[in-house]
Amino acid sequence: MTNSIAEIDNAGTLFVIGANTTNAHPVIGQRMRRAAQNGTKLIVANPKEIELVRVADYFIQHRPGSDSALLNGMARYIIEENLHDKEFIAEHCENFETFKESLELFTPEFVAEITGVPWEKIASAAHTYATNKPSAIFYAMGITQHTHGTDNVKAVANLAMLTGQIGKPSTGVNPLRGQNNVQGACDMGGLPNVYPGYQNVTIPEHREKFEKAWGFAASDVPTSDVRRLSDKIGLTHTEIFDAIYEGEVKALYLVGENPLITEGNAKHVREALEKLDFFVVQDLFISETAQYADVILPAASFAEKEGTFTNTERRVQRVRAAIQARGEAKPDWWITSQIAQKMGEKGFDFANPSEIMDEINAVTPIYAGITYERIEEVGLQWPCRSADDPGTPYLHKGKFARPNGKGHFNPVEYKISAEIADEEYPLILTTDRSLYHYHSATMTRRVAGLEELDSNEWLKINPADAAKFGIEDGQWVEVTSRRGTIKVQAKVTDICRTGMCSMTFHFHESRTNEITNPALDPIAKIPETKVTAVKVKTL
Repeated sequence: MTNSIAEIDNAGTLFVIGANTTNAHPVIGQRMRRAAQNGTKLIVANPKEIELVRVADYFIQHRPGSDSALLNGMARYIIEENLHDKEFIAEHCENFETFKESLELFTPEFVAEITGVPWEKIASAAHTYATNKPSAIFYAMGITQHTHGTDNVKAVANLAMLTGQIGKPSTGVNPLRGQNNVQGACDMGGLPNVYPGYQNVTIPEHREKFEKAWGFAASDVPTSDVRRLSDKIGLTHTEIFDAIYEGEVKALYLVGENPLITEGNAKHVREALEKLDFFVVQDLFISETAQYADVILPAASFAEKEGTFTNTERRVQRVRAAIQARGEAKPDWWITSQIAQKMGEKGFDFANPSEIMDEINAVTPIYAGITYERIEEVGLQWPCRSADDPGTPYLHKGKFARPNGKGHFNPVEYKISAEIADEEYPLILTTDRSLYHYHSATMTRRVAGLEELDSNEWLKINPADAAKFGIEDGQWVEVTSRRGTIKVQAKVTDICRTGMCSMTFHFHESRTNEITNPALDPIAKIPETKVTAVKVKTL
């Protein structure tokens, strides 16, 4: 997030697109609800009628996959109505004229046709976002899990820059991350193209820095033993399974993931795992994926270990063990360090997580001022570059994090999703989250109370579509895509617009991701699980 969660309270307008916030991020969702009840204008754009709609001023129920058309249409309206922030654009941005020209296609008629939403509603929402400042945009996987997901994010950024709604309190472009440490994992180099602190692996100075820090090229290392870090960008999560399937990767070490439930086209994942020569899983439980492992390493839970988490607002926070680890369970850092030492590697002789944070401080500029002592009671938000740096509540104040300090307008074309409804597959399936279960439900389905509240998958389908296909509420149906078929109970509801249906993916009994669309965004390599062409028939 460019901004902080607490800033929601003082926003003039909140624009939530592609996020079921009260289900997937309930603390933030409740904060949005409270702000709306206290007078903040709320715009919700979602193909489904989510709970947040109940307190929204505008509900834009657009077709799945039409996000860029919607956002570009709003941008064109703002420019044509002279509502854009000319001073901010002139001082802080570049490529505006090219961007402005790219919007010619997005006429009111075109946008209304593509989105399936009356233009008047879109225009009214755009006017509110541009004028009722400060305005903030929040999004999640509803706009990223597309073959044009990167374009969708660029369109969001364009809208924020266009109205001068970035680099200021209660504004910004705010992606809502999932697990409490998704942000932290990315910060620490859990991406194929960067070292910790988003230092690109292709830049020689970055590689040399980490070679020295990790003892690869230290002065006391014999020349014959000097190693160099690769300048090659690695594989993304989805690309790894493709490489396994093709025989290019022979062994896999998987930590805290259950891709047989969560990965798009999970059948392909299963086929890939069956080809591995050696498979290690490090996890709390024997998940569906762990059942394929040659070795299972028992990890400690959050309540059994020390360390830090970095949350969605970039806040680094202490976590402390509440209980002793059960059985043979060990902290993830300890397991990884032990394996490295057994392999003869140096630099993994950490005694505790605090020593790991010391190394992070030394090699990661945006974390340089964050120490255990400073976050003993209250966390700090990066960038925090020195011991007296109070942290950064919001990013891009005064300038953008680009070499020239300018925000760059990126023209975004409207692109059709990889799959569209047709005669054979007449419905579009999109995925969602339950309030009561998290991700693959490896943990939450072991909680009796949560299981009582939500114990099985449902296919949510509009009454008109249900009548068309002879489906009754509660009836068991088959949902078939080009990848396969699953069985699930139907829930007839008008929260879904006509022509689409929706499921979560938490339940191994009805594995939604066995049938979802594996087509990838060319940049982010994220599968298009939000737009899958399916057919439904009764059993």
